[in-house]
Amino acid sequence: MKLLGLAFLASAEAVALRYAVVESPIQHVLVQMPLLVLAGVLLAWNRQIRQEWAVPLLLVALTVFLFWMLPRNVDWALTPTGEIAKYLSLPLLLGVPLRLSWPWLGPVLRGFLKANALSMLGVLGFLYTHAPVRICNSYLVSAQKDLGMAFFYLAAGLGCLWAIPILFGNPSGQRSNATGCASCGV
Repeated sequence: MKLLGLAFLASAEAVALRYAVVESPIQHVLVQMPLLVLAGVLLAWNRQIRQEWAVPLLLVALTVFLFWMLPRNVDWALTPTGEIAKYLSLPLLLGVPLRLSWPWLGPVLRGFLKANALSMLGVLGFLYTHAPVRICNSYLVSAQKDLGMAFFYLAAGLGCLWAIPILFGNPSGQRSNATGCASCGV
């Protein structure tokens, strides 16, 4: 019940940012959208699926992720129909399937997905900081450059966070199994 409350809180916070996202692409792309995904992850936290559903659900999650990564769709998300699509697809078609499929993914596939996320953040950071024209028509060029730098900082932070267990080992001293943490699937 706590997790359901946290999911509701994350989605309510994302809706509360509705007017702030018009002014700042950082709040839109790096605060509101991840909050919606987090709401979906928390909705499915205690749920489990059979192993044969892991890959199809992961493909759904990756497809939705790739859709919302495009700058044109970020602009579309500021329209009324785009907002509805964003509020429904990010939690239900990205957060929930990602959480349900994650425990079944092996360490190599998890590492591949994390490396791909870091490289895409770097590419997006480069694109937003070096583009000679506005990529998102709803935001100023200066805000676009700020978003690009935020992508770089996020990639660096996640890279450091994900490298800590590799460089220093498991902090609890226990061996983890191939699927990661048994209680949370991470």
